[in-house]
Amino acid sequence: MITKPKKMSVAAPEDEELVGHHEEADSDECAAEGDVGAGGDAKKKKKKKKKPKKKRVEQSDPPGVGLSKIFTDGVYPEGEVQPYKNDNAWRTTSEEKRYLEKMALEDPEVTYQNIRRAAEVHRQVRRYARKYIRPGQSLTEIAEYIENGTRALVEENGLECGVGFPTGLSLNSCAAHFTPNAGDTTILQSGDILKVDFGVHVKGRILDSAFTLTWEPTYDKLVEAVKAATDTGVREAGVDVRLGELAGYIQETMESYEVEVKGKVLPVKPIENLSGHSIGVYQIHGGKSVLLVKNEDPTKMEEGDYFAIETFGSTGRGRVVDSGDCSHFAKIIDAPRVPIRLTSAKSLLRTITTNFGTLPFCRRYLDRIGESKYLLALNHLVQQGIVQDYPPLCDAIGSMTAQFEHTILLRPTVKEVVSRGDDY
Repeated sequence: MITKPKKMSVAAPEDEELVGHHEEADSDECAAEGDVGAGGDAKKKKKKKKKPKKKRVEQSDPPGVGLSKIFTDGVYPEGEVQPYKNDNAWRTTSEEKRYLEKMALEDPEVTYQNIRRAAEVHRQVRRYARKYIRPGQSLTEIAEYIENGTRALVEENGLECGVGFPTGLSLNSCAAHFTPNAGDTTILQSGDILKVDFGVHVKGRILDSAFTLTWEPTYDKLVEAVKAATDTGVREAGVDVRLGELAGYIQETMESYEVEVKGKVLPVKPIENLSGHSIGVYQIHGGKSVLLVKNEDPTKMEEGDYFAIETFGSTGRGRVVDSGDCSHFAKIIDAPRVPIRLTSAKSLLRTITTNFGTLPFCRRYLDRIGESKYLLALNHLVQQGIVQDYPPLCDAIGSMTAQFEHTILLRPTVKEVVSRGDDY
């Protein structure tokens, strides 16, 4: 059985003045009867007035209401549930696995409420963002709209919860890892294909999900192909599934589509050197990769794994290269201990550790917290192997790329697509 996230509904308040009016009338009638029946000696019986129902808090537009004010009990909607298939179908009814799931929910270190809270933030922010984003806007305006909404809804609090990684706004042949740096003046055009990739984290549990937007129909089949490939990856994923085989299912779906551009039919190609990935605590790339073309990787998905099932399709060569100014960076988890000779680099590293830990960040985020003239220090940390840079990844100029992505959780009994919404 497949269930979708519960939709929030707001109960209409009763007409409280009218209710009070009827109560007073009833009370007067009862009193009058008592006066007649007992010679006027009976006491008036007062009925207690009903307390007015509290109106449920609604999200604002633009989104700015913290989720704790909407979900006051701290319980957040479950994602789409998909049962395991074939040899793992027994997990759905296993008493042992149900017990393990119950224990997980009660363990504050393991609880699914953190990732579900992050997922609900993502769903609400993107619902408004999809209405807000239009040609004519700057990419900086779009990025700040998404990030401001994310910070407000997750109720950002240092490294406890906040933005999971920089908002990716990659255009056309650029598939991933582009976010505007300070001073960027790029304006979204009606013929562009925009990949919107943003993340939310709660206590280090990162929700990673992405979608593609277009404003004219030429590349609708490309977008459809990538969405279908991502859904295939989600459907076929599960405990004990080999990553190389899963990539084959994704490739088969993607390559079954074609795009007609100006009378020429182009195949949709999976981008062979991009991949989905497992997600660790405060670690966006957890060590396991789901490539988009079939391969011999025998690594298996395991119970308890979090995965970003992420697919990219292209009308170009199906391979990306580094291109353009870098905006994305992250402190390496197991970085070597090496001497840092630049005083400015030591200071910047302390700032990165305090504000981002091992979560990805971008140059705009450094600007936001008051850092300036940091490029030399940042490049030094990259050269020393302490910080990893992630340049924009682009296919051939003139080609078009699309992306869709979901975060899934391999629970003991079922697979939960935590980022699923009504939109994708």
